[in-house]
Amino acid sequence: MGVVIVQYDVFLINLDPAIGHEIKKTRPCLIISPNEMNESIPTIIIAPMTTKSHPNPTRVPIIFEKKEGWIVLDQIRTVDRKRLIKQICKITRKEIEAVKNVLQEMLVD
Repeated sequence: MGVVIVQYDVFLINLDPAIGHEIKKTRPCLIISPNEMNESIPTIIIAPMTTKSHPNPTRVPIIFEKKEGWIVLDQIRTVDRKRLIKQICKITRKEIEAVKNVLQEMLVD
């Protein structure tokens, strides 16, 4: 069956090829899609993470592997699970709440 993909886990994911301003390279990405989706279809919704950014309402600050970075929620995309390389970690409850708040502000309210 393979790796269990859980919402709010961080995986190393190959995002290439990318076009234009899309975030590229192999990098940590946050799983956004709900577990029901992760269990039933071959694609997952992710948000890339980066250390090269700046404060922005659509980017959640995070300390990851002892570096300051951002979860880039304005670059959410759907990828095939074949792009996943390995599971890295989970984010904290506080970071999950910040992600949910930004997603709600962006997509619901």
